[in-house]
Amino acid sequence: MKSILVAVVLASAGAAGVAGLSLGVAGNPMKGLAYPDAGSDEAQDAAPAGKRARVEFAQLQAGEKDARPGQTAEAAAKGANAPAVDESALRYFAARGDTARLNAEIARLRALYPTWTPPENPLAVPVNEDRQLEEMWALYSQSRYADVRAAIAKRQKDDPQWTPPADLIERLDVAEKRAALVAASNTGKSEEVVRIGAETPSLLTCSDPDVLWRVAEAFVKTKRVQRAKDAFGYMLDNCEDAPVRVATVQKASTVLGYADMQGLLARERTGADGVKEFDAIRGDLARRFVGEGDADPTLTVDPAYLRIVEKLAADEGLASDALLLGWYHLRRDQNAAAEPFFRKARAIEDSASASQGLALILLARKLPAEAEDVMYAWRTSSDQAMETYLAATANLLALDPLVRIEPKVLNRIAAVTLEKKHPETGEQFGWYALAMDQPRTASEWFSLVLQWKADYEPAAYGLGVARLRLEDLAGLAAVKQAWAGRSERIARLGEVDTSEDAAPLHRLRQPKVVEAEHALPVRETVVSEHAQVAEDVAARPRRVARTARRAQDATVNCRTTQDPAGLSPAGALSLGWCLMEINRPMEAARAFEAALAGSGHTRSDAAYGQSLAYLRAGLTADAAVAATRAELDGSRTAELQTAILTDRAVASFRARRYRETIGFLDQRRQFHTEPTDLMVLRAYSYKNLGLRADALRLFEALGETGRQDAIRALAEMRTEQKMRR
Repeated sequence: MKSILVAVVLASAGAAGVAGLSLGVAGNPMKGLAYPDAGSDEAQDAAPAGKRARVEFAQLQAGEKDARPGQTAEAAAKGANAPAVDESALRYFAARGDTARLNAEIARLRALYPTWTPPENPLAVPVNEDRQLEEMWALYSQSRYADVRAAIAKRQKDDPQWTPPADLIERLDVAEKRAALVAASNTGKSEEVVRIGAETPSLLTCSDPDVLWRVAEAFVKTKRVQRAKDAFGYMLDNCEDAPVRVATVQKASTVLGYADMQGLLARERTGADGVKEFDAIRGDLARRFVGEGDADPTLTVDPAYLRIVEKLAADEGLASDALLLGWYHLRRDQNAAAEPFFRKARAIEDSASASQGLALILLARKLPAEAEDVMYAWRTSSDQAMETYLAATANLLALDPLVRIEPKVLNRIAAVTLEKKHPETGEQFGWYALAMDQPRTASEWFSLVLQWKADYEPAAYGLGVARLRLEDLAGLAAVKQAWAGRSERIARLGEVDTSEDAAPLHRLRQPKVVEAEHALPVRETVVSEHAQVAEDVAARPRRVARTARRAQDATVNCRTTQDPAGLSPAGALSLGWCLMEINRPMEAARAFEAALAGSGHTRSDAAYGQSLAYLRAGLTADAAVAATRAELDGSRTAELQTAILTDRAVASFRARRYRETIGFLDQRRQFHTEPTDLMVLRAYSYKNLGLRADALRLFEALGETGRQDAIRALAEMRTEQKMRR
């Protein structure tokens, strides 16, 4: 097992490269990117980043071969002239299984000693004869930097002639700087994060992406967005590790705006199979961009992203996707486009956001009765929801010609109006009572409104009309006196033909139709607390591997970068679930890795979570390994195996390995019934293997269910049969 670990680390250290990001002092633009030499050849110095990484990897492979028995005399001579490199830390990191730090240490030593070849087995690095120094290295590997300093100080006190190795001091300085940077980041001291990064460029390498992410985030928080873009862009230009590249885009999307993200996405690479590297997160990026458009009506999001979210809404049936589209269109006064999405969201899962959006559209269409009915249940969910509801009530009462409102509805509108002391709806109640020939009730409503808002002229005018209808001339005179010099129409009440003043309501009242602002309400989280999160496997025939965030994780704050290594196993587990919920699977996988240090349910949950995280990132092989790292219950095992086998079947089909596709589908059947979309995959595999009778039989069965793709395939096969005859 350890030899496998070493091989993986050596390969990744060589492939990742050790180029560092160079930061200028605060206020200066970002400097150029510095690449340490991979060798002494001048041609390598001038080589572009991609070629340089390949040169380093090639040298690493050569070094591994040279370390084996049977090396040539020339290689042995080279080894004799190799620089003296303290490899003690490698042994400690390898012994602890700390692949990340072992990887980073190899990259660091290669940068310092270009001709140095990593040992084939770091566990075989000789133990230092100096036992005290050996203990210092052990403390260093455990991140106990203060204890290392104390041990150095004690030894120097006991032995003034002793000098600690420069390499140990240098590494200790860098490690302490990293710890300080992480602490500053965790406490929101962004200026300090930038300062430490500028002072310690050796930290800013692809081998430690977490530090680069923290520095980039600090740039954003200190209003230096361009430098944040440079940092993220540097990682996409130079870092080769696929999960790191995907996680970098995910991290950038949480701190950069839509326009800034487009430059980073332009750096996307396409694999040999034609698949773009960010396809697995394209849907979530589209959701984020459309959501940004919801908040900013001046932002025009590329229609391609709207189409992606529309497809997600159709395929996955999440209310949150329909809401994103509904608010995007509503904020741009595209009501006809917005309404179907709000109705769809309410049909899937009624919510304040969906109801408010639909109510605003209904008000614009002059359908206040439906708007009131839609909003009543959600009126107390927010101030904006209440404003929308009250706008609907005022407009309902103000309809002309008059509509009869059911007593139940009138009573609930009256109760809310009295509770909120809403002048506009109270005024319209007065006019409605007049129209129903209830002038005394109308007078009471208008008087009540003036108690709520003494300078509300429409209510004073209505009160005058009601008293005129009641032939309360003294009361009318009191109103006219109170408003003398402030309202011409109140002053003229009773001076014209009384019959005109007492005419039907639609000739007298001038109701103010209340408009509700298209303010963006506080929408629910994209994934609600009780909704399960679908693990997206790019372009799969169906959604697989679901998980739900646990209630106790709700207090975890994972919007800012945290180092899971500094948390307890339970804390790291909570961080992992939190990161999964905001769709940062690679960071979640690292958090679950730290949680695997726990025991019992914590370890089981960590293995389950890490497997889900790798599945979401499209790393099926890693997901399979993670699923074996702890004992899982039967349902979780079946869930993960189903997801993994689905992934493998789809990947095999894309690679045109049809017999292998059928094998994976057969295995999958042992855990779950085969859905129709995978049955289509099976039928095409039969066809491509020449098993036409089996394919026809399956397509016929699928065609009877109404699947259009199966019907088309069946028609094509029958046409081919006729042509062969």
